[in-house]
Amino acid sequence: MTGVVALNRDAREAYDRALHKARVSAYLPGEFVGQESFMRATDILRLAGRARIGPGTSVLDLCCGVGGPGLLIARHYGCRYHGVDASASAVRIAQARARDVQCRFDVAEVPPLPGGRYDVVLLLETMLAFPDKRDLLRHVAAALPLGGRFAFTVEEGSPLTDRERASMPESGTVWLTPLAELQCLLKAAGFSVTLQVECTHLHQAIAQRLYDELRADAGDISRTLGAGTLDSLLTSHRMWSDWLRTGRVRKFAVVAELTEPAASSLP
Repeated sequence: MTGVVALNRDAREAYDRALHKARVSAYLPGEFVGQESFMRATDILRLAGRARIGPGTSVLDLCCGVGGPGLLIARHYGCRYHGVDASASAVRIAQARARDVQCRFDVAEVPPLPGGRYDVVLLLETMLAFPDKRDLLRHVAAALPLGGRFAFTVEEGSPLTDRERASMPESGTVWLTPLAELQCLLKAAGFSVTLQVECTHLHQAIAQRLYDELRADAGDISRTLGAGTLDSLLTSHRMWSDWLRTGRVRKFAVVAELTEPAASSLP
């Protein structure tokens, strides 16, 4: 998830509680829905709408985390929702928050993707974590019929330098991709881009507000999660804010439609 230190998979409940105050304070009223990222509720719903999610649409949400964006989409659009995340503790939180929603959650590494076909695959604020995006896109294409949509956000930029990688906490989850390269990978996987909206400045503002609110609540966060974790959270948010402000990284929301069969079958 963008701007957030990779969380211990067995401790998401503690992180969710410790960071809740700062996260709520960083967003305007109504814009925080449990997301662990820089997207607002407005942006989440707009992207889902552009992916033509509606009543009965089957949606696979990869790296769904604690379920904030996915549950918002499921409640608003009435889709058939399936969230997948590698963290069992994140999925427990999502399941507890989904009592009024018809949905399904599973704990699984991605890729591979769950079996079956979906109308839409979502990947919000987590494309960054996949070093092999060609392989990821092949799996996404295999989960969609022709006309199916892949809706995602992506951090665009040249790969991290050695110095940047040494400075960024959990840099093993930070794999930037130049936009032209990503467009070529999408085309090779059979996708045609139908929406590409830059959201750099908006996400920079939220990253900066999150940094400020984390600092304001530093005492409580440190007592719960430890001084080292707090320092990593502050460092990562400050670096993302700086990178987005200076153009080192740009953010895009994208919808790509599968218009050609995948070039090769999965093993």
